[in-house]
Amino acid sequence: MSNGIWIALAALLVGFASAYVFLRWNMSRSRQRAKEEADDLLELARRKAEIERLEAKAKVEREIEGLRSDFERAEQRSELEIEMKLKEIRSHEESIGLLDHQLQLRQKQIEKELEELQEKREDLSQMSANMQRTMANLASMDVQEVKESLREQVRLDCADELKKLRKETLERSEAEIHREAKRTILAAMQRIASKPSNDITAAIVQLPNDEMKGRIIGREGRNIKCFETATGTSLLIDESPNMVMVSSFDPVRREIAKTALERLVADGRIHPATIEEFVGEARNDVDQIVENAGDAAVSHLKISRLHPEIITVLGKLKFRTSYSQNVLEHSVEVGFLASIIASELGLDPNIAKRAGLLHDIGKAIDGDFEGSHATVGADFVKARGESDVVVNAVAAHHEEVPPESLYAGVVILADTISAVRPGARSETLTAYVDRLKELEEVALSFDGIKSAYAIQAGREVRVIVDPKRAGDEQARSLSREIRDKIESQLEFPSSIRVTVIREQRFVETAK
Repeated sequence: MSNGIWIALAALLVGFASAYVFLRWNMSRSRQRAKEEADDLLELARRKAEIERLEAKAKVEREIEGLRSDFERAEQRSELEIEMKLKEIRSHEESIGLLDHQLQLRQKQIEKELEELQEKREDLSQMSANMQRTMANLASMDVQEVKESLREQVRLDCADELKKLRKETLERSEAEIHREAKRTILAAMQRIASKPSNDITAAIVQLPNDEMKGRIIGREGRNIKCFETATGTSLLIDESPNMVMVSSFDPVRREIAKTALERLVADGRIHPATIEEFVGEARNDVDQIVENAGDAAVSHLKISRLHPEIITVLGKLKFRTSYSQNVLEHSVEVGFLASIIASELGLDPNIAKRAGLLHDIGKAIDGDFEGSHATVGADFVKARGESDVVVNAVAAHHEEVPPESLYAGVVILADTISAVRPGARSETLTAYVDRLKELEEVALSFDGIKSAYAIQAGREVRVIVDPKRAGDEQARSLSREIRDKIESQLEFPSSIRVTVIREQRFVETAK
């Protein structure tokens, strides 16, 4: 009986131990499962928070991009408004200048009429005195003496009338010459309808993506070094998206580099071998463009028997500009204008046309030749069989050498018309404002100047002289000194009128 009890107790203890162990094991598994579930929940919450953070970041970036776009649009609108205001100011300045010019002409006319009236009054007084003396003399003369006196008086009167008639004839002839010159110039300008020039910017090549910049640079920069060496240009690669800039003072080299780079980007194979290949092809294509441009200009003007080297150099002017005006288009326009003016004057239009087309050819000749573009161009065309008349017209179109024929004067006039016509040359707002400031600063650099104002879009500067520090003679000499300094220090496409004003005002008020 005791053995059975012990066995039961042992079984009970074993069952209790097993149950305890099972419960501990089950609790451990529950705790492990709970921990894993907690870790899963934490990971899920972390991922959800990361997704929300990325969405919030993208939203903020979109908002920033929208604000940037709004700001850029507002900035563009502001620039357009400023440009429109500037155009209105220029228009008002020109209107004021025209009214002022008309007032000056009217004032001169009134002064001239007053002088004539004073002269007539003096003549009348003189005639009255002469009449009185004549009557007194006649009273003491016989018939023969009276005849002699009358004959002498008639001779003197006829001499005065002949002088007046000669003066009136000369003045009328000069006025008719001015009217005819204006008519000829206006007729020539109206027959030329050229497009306006736009601002010239740097050569920019668009890229499909920013990764292409790294391929253009190449490992350790070997691709960009090879490209710059082959083209003689500089590549400017900055943070601007999807674009690079080609920089060179030589417009032909810049065009070759731009064409080659566009083809390399389109092909996708960018390494030294392909760079050399594409640069050579681009150089051949640009050379062909130059030849075609020269042939087109000569054909457009219908000029024959022109040396092939002259045609090639003319084609290079296609890639050159002067004050944002394309030099080849300017040369063709000058050729047409010179032909029209020569026809109006009874000259040979073909000679004038030829000289007008070639007048700026020196701008495309390499820098190995010394001298200004006018003298270099004249020597170049003279060595290739052009006539002395054409050579002198090319050399004298900036009046560096004396003109030897009417054709040189016609080319000078046509060149000026083409340069100063509305829309021929343009400049940015900053350049325009800087030019006006420089003009005013030059005028204010002299002693005795109270103030200076650049008006009529920089075509005139009005200088107010302090009357206490400068007299009339000093004011007259100041105008010449200011003119000389403007010519020596500033660059300007047309002419600048210098007006020096000196006056004193004394005002009192009666009460």
